Amino acid sequence: MVWSPNESGESNASRVEVPLGERSYLIEITSGAVDRFGEAIASSLEDMTHAVVIADEAVDADWAEPLVKSLVAVGGENPIRVSKTSVPSGEPSKSIAQFEKLLGWMLDSGGDRRSVVIAVGGGVVGDLAGYVAASFTRGVRFVQVPTTLLAMVDSSVGGKTGINLPAAKNMVGAFWQPSIVLIDTEVLSTLPDRSYRSGLAEVIKYGVIEDAEFFQWLESNARALIDRDDAALRCAIEKSCRCKARVVGEDERETSGRRAILNYGHTFGHAIEATAGYGTLLHGEAVAIGMQMAAHLAIDLKMADRTLLDRQNALIHACGLPTTFENADPDEMLPVMMRDKKVAHGKLRFILPTEIGVVDLVGGIEESAVRRAITSAR
Repeated sequence: MVWSPNESGESNASRVEVPLGERSYLIEITSGAVDRFGEAIASSLEDMTHAVVIADEAVDADWAEPLVKSLVAVGGENPIRVSKTSVPSGEPSKSIAQFEKLLGWMLDSGGDRRSVVIAVGGGVVGDLAGYVAASFTRGVRFVQVPTTLLAMVDSSVGGKTGINLPAAKNMVGAFWQPSIVLIDTEVLSTLPDRSYRSGLAEVIKYGVIEDAEFFQWLESNARALIDRDDAALRCAIEKSCRCKARVVGEDERETSGRRAILNYGHTFGHAIEATAGYGTLLHGEAVAIGMQMAAHLAIDLKMADRTLLDRQNALIHACGLPTTFENADPDEMLPVMMRDKKVAHGKLRFILPTEIGVVDLVGGIEESAVRRAITSAR
């Protein structure tokens, strides 16, 4: 049986392929189909006998439970065994302690090499559950069911999994690609405004790093996105996923430097998160401010002109995101930035824009310029 995400015949579903040879997989984008996701997973993983569902506790009842019911129903006379647990919402769950707890739970649940881990939640749960999948019995299959906009357009695609150390974000983990990514835009209607808008930062990022036409589309459709118009959302998600799929297909493990462009704004953003205390700012909020710092740095280095910063600033504001952080402290942020994964031979490197749709990886930047970029966004 081949799953069709669009039984009604309406054009409310699309597919994006992540091209990775034998590890290629589909991103299914639809609306109002979560109660049929069990069918989609079973169709993609025909020999699945044990599903291990790890959900964010905030979406457990409304989104993980319907998925569990659909998994049970699709088994028929040969039911799929389903184990489910939930983890607390928020960045603190991306911890060694929670990782260890989940591995023990999988073992107690009778997990083996044929078990399939299914992550239901935002980026925190996707990263955490993905690292569990990459580690248990040295790797079991993995499915992403993202329930936040940020996870839909970014963290659920590309195979980066991991947890945080107390002093550094995402420093422990593995590349572990999912077997399928299932996106239902209906869940976005339930998100709090702040959480929803946080995801728009990653959407804006794709326009800046690779697609000037998409950036212009975002400028024209920011109001529709803020209003959560479903057609606009599906378009933005599909465009974002296609951009990330292209980049990941060209540089899956960040060996050529191509994939590094996806970190635009993140070197500053991760340092903001760490120094402010995880949870003070949402990830997308920190990235939005980080993109502004990166644009200021590019202008300071005479790589870009002021028009780029003005357009980016206007779009970030139009999407209800912050562009400044008054507590940004170069003395606190710089040591964190020196632990960034793009650091080479003790030197900071940044993804910086030259124009809308074009960015470069730049090294050898003087610390004084980085300090000016940080203070410019206070």
